[in-house]
Amino acid sequence: MSHDLHPLFERIKANAAERDARGGHAAEEKALLRDAGLLLLAIPRALGGQERSWQEIFALVRQLAAVDSSLAHVLAFHQLQVATVLIYGSEEQQARLLGHTAEHRCWWGNGMNPLDRRLVAEPAAEGFLLDGTKSFCSGTVGAHFMTLSAVLGEHAQPLLGVVSTEHPGVQVLDDWDPIGQRQTDSNSIRFAQVPLAARDVLRAADATPSAFHTLRNCFGQLVLTNLYLGIAEGAFAEARDYAHTQARPWLVSPAALAVDDPFTQNRFGEMHVQIAAARALAERAAELIDRAFSRGPALSAAERARVAVAVAEAKVLAHRAGLFASQELFEVAGARGTRAALGFDRYWRNVRTHTLHDPIDYKLNMLGRWALKDEAPDPANYT
Repeated sequence: MSHDLHPLFERIKANAAERDARGGHAAEEKALLRDAGLLLLAIPRALGGQERSWQEIFALVRQLAAVDSSLAHVLAFHQLQVATVLIYGSEEQQARLLGHTAEHRCWWGNGMNPLDRRLVAEPAAEGFLLDGTKSFCSGTVGAHFMTLSAVLGEHAQPLLGVVSTEHPGVQVLDDWDPIGQRQTDSNSIRFAQVPLAARDVLRAADATPSAFHTLRNCFGQLVLTNLYLGIAEGAFAEARDYAHTQARPWLVSPAALAVDDPFTQNRFGEMHVQIAAARALAERAAELIDRAFSRGPALSAAERARVAVAVAEAKVLAHRAGLFASQELFEVAGARGTRAALGFDRYWRNVRTHTLHDPIDYKLNMLGRWALKDEAPDPANYT
């Protein structure tokens, strides 16, 4: 990780297992990320931000995920909402919303879950009124702004907009209780006559999305890729440390030390290969997404398709590496590694919870159609 962030991430790691067991809202840790300037990473310098490359941002997300994947999820989704404004927003919207974000160090939350169509927009004076519920609104607790999608009449696609989470009609429901990713604040939110001003609509329901607009989907997928990969790297680091400090060779092993046992070495070799391959593809995908983002509205459908394929390739390997490394951690540690106080189980629980976000079978099918028939990915919500 970046040297100047090492003390911060070590501080976060120190109580990560205890906070994971407790769940709830990590207000203190989110304040640490905010104070470190990490909410400004994706905001243009002209608007008061740092304007880091997406390669840098995704690498930082991965580094944080290695020590606390819930906080990495919240931070990454903040960057994703900033990207949403940069992709869909007008110059006026970007200047107003992101300028305010930079000045006041505001967190952003996500209400864009495309599978949940319970949130409805009704035309009203100067915009719309929002009523209904939206699930999996990651990072919205403690945020100032949130992006959201809402159904409008008979339109097939939703409108996209930005609202303040501080409106009295916005109610966060206490319904986030998964086995993993327990501090992502992915609660449902109920909206009761919440105004969405016309000037805060990022995409009208009858608009035709461009290739550049649908690049937002690739950003979301690469967020998940780096979360999976960061968890794999975190599990690998725990396994390596345990092997050197506490693990014992099996009673019939010829080795005096666990690190000299050939089967233990083989396990580390397999974890290393899977993680290295996933990391290489994730870094390649981030480089391609940087190039595509710089193209702006000039981005072609063919260019966008190549990005989507690269992200899917990385995501499949990161999915597998995360599950494998979080399982092999226990094979290395042995029975003593199951002590609850160690919290080793959180790596598997977190990556298993997250890898169910969308089925790997459909990613493989899309890649198979690309490899076999040169069929470009459909720019859908998960592609």
